[in-house]
Amino acid sequence: MEVTRIFDLLGQDKEQQANSEYCDKGVALAHKVNGEWIKYSIEEYIENVNNVSYALLSLGIEPGDKVGIVSGNRPEWNFLDMGVMQIGAVPVPIYPTISQEDYRYILNHAEVKLLFIEGKELRKKIEPILPECTSIKEIFTFVNQNSGYRYFQQLVDLGKENPQPEKVEALKATVKPNDLATIIYTSGTTGNPKGVMLSHNNILMNVKNVVELLHKENRVVMSCLPLCHAYERMLMYAYHYVGASIYYSDLALIADNLKEVHPTIMCAVPRLLEKIYDKLYMAGKKQPFITKKIYYWAVDLATKYKLDPSKRSWWYNLRHKFADKMVYSKWRDALGAVRLTQVVSGGSALQPRLASFFQAIGMVIYEGYGLSETSPVIAVARDEAYTHEPGTVGLPLPGIEVKIAENDELVCRGHNVMLGYYKDEAKTKEVIDADGWFHTGDTAIITKNGLVKITGRIKSLFKTSFGKYVNPELIEEKFMTSPFINAIVVCGENRQYPVALIVPEFSCLRTWCDSHHVPFNSEQEVVKNPQVIARIQKEVKKFNSNFADYEQVKRFTLIPEEWTPQNGLLSPTLKVKRKVVQATYAEELEKLFS
Repeated sequence: MEVTRIFDLLGQDKEQQANSEYCDKGVALAHKVNGEWIKYSIEEYIENVNNVSYALLSLGIEPGDKVGIVSGNRPEWNFLDMGVMQIGAVPVPIYPTISQEDYRYILNHAEVKLLFIEGKELRKKIEPILPECTSIKEIFTFVNQNSGYRYFQQLVDLGKENPQPEKVEALKATVKPNDLATIIYTSGTTGNPKGVMLSHNNILMNVKNVVELLHKENRVVMSCLPLCHAYERMLMYAYHYVGASIYYSDLALIADNLKEVHPTIMCAVPRLLEKIYDKLYMAGKKQPFITKKIYYWAVDLATKYKLDPSKRSWWYNLRHKFADKMVYSKWRDALGAVRLTQVVSGGSALQPRLASFFQAIGMVIYEGYGLSETSPVIAVARDEAYTHEPGTVGLPLPGIEVKIAENDELVCRGHNVMLGYYKDEAKTKEVIDADGWFHTGDTAIITKNGLVKITGRIKSLFKTSFGKYVNPELIEEKFMTSPFINAIVVCGENRQYPVALIVPEFSCLRTWCDSHHVPFNSEQEVVKNPQVIARIQKEVKKFNSNFADYEQVKRFTLIPEEWTPQNGLLSPTLKVKRKVVQATYAEELEKLFS
């Protein structure tokens, strides 16, 4: 069937599921409730969507009205998303981890009319600002919380009691491919969030290009990244396009859920892959002497893997075959990754050694790149080995032009470029020029094979007091390869030298402390221990050797708490909020420069 609007995917999904031998039959969507998988067939999915549409019409929702969704991943998210769109209204997904100030701004800026909230903690955060959000007519929760609000099943029941199939079909017919489909607010690492307006065509052109890259047998999906992020949401639509079975997992439960579902494909951000690698690496510390030697030999071998067979010697292949039998197969089994052949990674750069590592153990990483403003994918790796070159993010998708503009900035033009920022023509003109080129704000190079390589963020560059430009992201990326470093921010604008705020990887540090008889009573105490500081200093010295003298980290301080979206130091997509970190630790930074 022809798919020109996002809600057309429901019919496409039904057709594909009926003819697929690779999906889990009878499962379109699934999630866990009280330890049990709750599964929905495509027929149940469509029925719930239609009932949501009927209910919304009964509540007075009209084409163009905004409906806010503040929730983690769950099938009801999909029911609501599709049910809103097929009557011409506009879903506004909002991260569950943002600040109260951001909620206030988004709800008012988008003029949200109905709001759906998951969880009591979210209610506590949002309820105090509701008197200021005058556009909201009613709030629903996803489950019955005895809160005084109606909940999602009651919405569905309302739809069942007030069926309006003819009106829904008439409204669907009025929705055109280039109409506004959704508004996605950027995670706001600086300033107020901006409302990215994407059309049905913006997203579906991305979907149709991406499905060409999915292996035909990959129809069982583990989804753990937030659906309110353009990246996971577009992929979810791509899974609908091919009739896949989608299992939602919380990030905290991903290890257990992988073993239960045995998916064939999932997407991830580099931080998740780094955590998996760290867990595997640290597991080797507990092995007996001989086993440990083999274990870490296999780790080292994996980090040197080349996806292109012509770049692997017969001697490497022989050792790899042995390592796969003795070690890698056990890792895949322990991770629940026995069928997992495609892992799509985006959001930020993946360290080349990690890309090699996961490819070596049978989890091939397809790195991609894009922004919410580009629907979101600009470039992604293909099956061809040369597109998996370490440090690159693959080839531009068909129909998308890319080039390097002034200041080495990557710009793109094509069907993926957003309609603009909601209610902000001035900011739209700042990023989309008169010729239709979208300015990404990222510096890049394009290799001789046409692959895109992101080299940094223009706004992250700083100049020392000696007039030398420093790219902190390149330094941070190198330092993050250390098993001792969880997170790092390098600073030095208008100062004599760069310094760093470093969050240790406390699980690794604890193991080191145990083996060196160093007390580890608390994170707050251990970061002040002279032996620990000296050990991190060794790491700093090692990685400094990769940089010119003016780029090297001269001083550092250890931070005793992890940076998370919950404490506001990471964005919901797990990117460091550089300015927020610098403001939070302003006193510590000043001491480093003094």
